[in-house]
Amino acid sequence: MKKLDKLIIKTFVGPFVATFFVTLFVLIMQFVWKYIDDLVGKGLDTPVIVELLIYTSASLVPLAMPLAVLLSSIMTFGNLGESFELVAIKSAGISLLRFIRPLFIFSAIIALGAFLFSNYVIPIANLRAKSLLYDITNAKPAFNIKQGVFYTDLDDYVIKVGRKDPDNRTIHQVMIYDRTPGGGGKDRLILAEKGIMELSADKRFLNFTLENGWRYEDNAEARGNNNNDLLRMGFRKYVMPFNLEKLAFSRLDMGLFADNQQMLNIRQLDYGIDSLYKRDSNYIRSTNAYVTSRYPFYKWKDTGWLASAPQLAVDSFIQIIPAAAQRYVVERVESNLRETESSLSSTAKEYADNYAKRSLFKVEWQRKFSLAAACIVLFLIGAPLGSIIRKGGLGTPLVFAVIFFVIFNIFFMLGEKMARKDVMASWSGMWLANLVLLPIAGFLVYKAMNDSQLFNKEFYYRSYQKIKKYIQKRRNKHEVSI
Repeated sequence: MKKLDKLIIKTFVGPFVATFFVTLFVLIMQFVWKYIDDLVGKGLDTPVIVELLIYTSASLVPLAMPLAVLLSSIMTFGNLGESFELVAIKSAGISLLRFIRPLFIFSAIIALGAFLFSNYVIPIANLRAKSLLYDITNAKPAFNIKQGVFYTDLDDYVIKVGRKDPDNRTIHQVMIYDRTPGGGGKDRLILAEKGIMELSADKRFLNFTLENGWRYEDNAEARGNNNNDLLRMGFRKYVMPFNLEKLAFSRLDMGLFADNQQMLNIRQLDYGIDSLYKRDSNYIRSTNAYVTSRYPFYKWKDTGWLASAPQLAVDSFIQIIPAAAQRYVVERVESNLRETESSLSSTAKEYADNYAKRSLFKVEWQRKFSLAAACIVLFLIGAPLGSIIRKGGLGTPLVFAVIFFVIFNIFFMLGEKMARKDVMASWSGMWLANLVLLPIAGFLVYKAMNDSQLFNKEFYYRSYQKIKKYIQKRRNKHEVSI
């Protein structure tokens, strides 16, 4: 490796590492903002939230890598162009393609690393992140009683507190409506002037120590006896425990999510696609066996009655059947059709679900390659673009990087959606963004090799002045001729 190659790679690595972590941080913040309502108010421990963010950040690496390559390549070549180092290199007889070559190889290595990461690390990270996120979103809110508001998150209880002291333990004007099954379906209402909320030592129960209150209980018989009794019992002190186990955060078995396409690598996706194709063949064989066994006549054209139709002066087959038997025949036909539709509808639904699942597997298979290839495509856009604009720092390069990444992201999501809906083939849908940006990359490389003035304001100003003079000259010539 020559010194020039080492220089350009060292110049590229620093911005790449910085922009990669900045991009990853922005994507993580986008994830947090999306699920902020599911994370707040659940009483989650800090290790659980940190674990979720770590797994989520790992799953976002393939999306952050292309943007980091694009932005860092624009910054690298923009800095070199702004300091006239590109001019010095070209004046030494070194072409732009030769200058780009080491970074192109480095970007190819990054793309290979992104693919290996997507194939071996992302499935595990997705499995843990999705299962943990499912557990969090399905967890009930933490026990948080607000004064003057009915609390209903505890099963079979409705609690209202009129006022809470600043210590967050002492409560006043307490009302508890109890419908626990242990009471035989009887309604119980507890009113107290004052109380204290305390957690048990193992934090499994929240004990309400109530003072100076009444307990009302409906003593009606379950069989609907009209003689309803209302019991009222007064108390000076009454301890009522609430079980908090249903509010505690619990983890489900991750194996429940293991068959999702996002949790599989290339080998597992290939095996799953083959299995789904075999399942399709089983559906087709079972449907053919059912139809041929019940309706063997469908293989031959029933032309006998058509030959005799002109002599009989009939327009349809039903007119050949005697009038007395027509109703019976029609009812039998309708009954057989209903039975056939009932038998085949479930098979048809399973076939459609299997086809949709196979499309998702193909989309995920193509995603691992297309996102890795995007690193190379976006580098081929960023490198010539930076040499053309000749601006370093984070200002102008960031603007162009965001523009091209938005274009890439729009076409990527559009292609993925069309591939999932079977509007496009899975390979064309997932490679749509790369196919759109590749001609733009070729155009920018061509312009950079020819020292294009594409983003030079003076070039456009001079062009405007030339056009203005040409129009003025034609106008003067026209006035002279008149």
